Amino acid sequence: MELQTELQQRLKKKNILLMTHLVLGYPSLDTNKEVIEQMALNGVDCIELQIPFSEPIADGPVILKANQQSLEAGITVEQCFAFAAEMAAKYPDVCFLFMTYYNIVFKYGEAAFLRRTRDVGLVGTIIPDLPPEEGEQYFALSKELELAPITFFTPTSTAERMTEVAQHGEGFVYCVARRGVTGKQTAIDESLDSYLEQCRQATGLPLAVGFGISNRDDIAMLTGNADMAVIGTATIRLVDEQGAAAVGPFIAELAGAA
Repeated sequence: MELQTELQQRLKKKNILLMTHLVLGYPSLDTNKEVIEQMALNGVDCIELQIPFSEPIADGPVILKANQQSLEAGITVEQCFAFAAEMAAKYPDVCFLFMTYYNIVFKYGEAAFLRRTRDVGLVGTIIPDLPPEEGEQYFALSKELELAPITFFTPTSTAERMTEVAQHGEGFVYCVARRGVTGKQTAIDESLDSYLEQCRQATGLPLAVGFGISNRDDIAMLTGNADMAVIGTATIRLVDEQGAAAVGPFIAELAGAA
């Protein structure tokens, strides 16, 4: 599957797409399965499967805690690959991507990690701490294997930097909605609109917006300015508070705003 083409095809039928996020092994792989089923049945387009890491520097307190508890429970990279293979086979309509930090990839071996990611049926990778200048081989091999290496825009990126970064990525660009880590509420206002317009001018790839997107109103406000909304912390918090069964209605409500 060529991710950019797939997303553009979906955008012919939807005003905005949805991508969700979960931490593998938190609170358990069995719960992860329940949550993914709820997400898939209610129209999620992409799911980030986060391989836990001890120092997830882009993540806020909720996802940090999830990483730590999953590691404490003994999750392994091998279990993450096996789980991803099962989910990709079971839900072929969902575009699954691995999200993790470069230490995990480096320890596993870049080429081995990417080939295994392709072989288990995933369509791309999200490595927030790997800038293009330090990942030339990673980006090149990803493209050779037809995996989408996702790049990032941030509110502090200059127009020149955005253009440069976008040239390295494929699939979509992850537009960080505000400074800081994941989880805090993001103000959906004119300054975000202006930022997303700058993002749009820098690339022809679809724009996914994350960091603090958490409800129906956020999705509605992003519609027309972004191509995909990313829901991360909100879903994990919901599972913590209400259990996996609450995810279906939540996603259905978000999809209704899309």
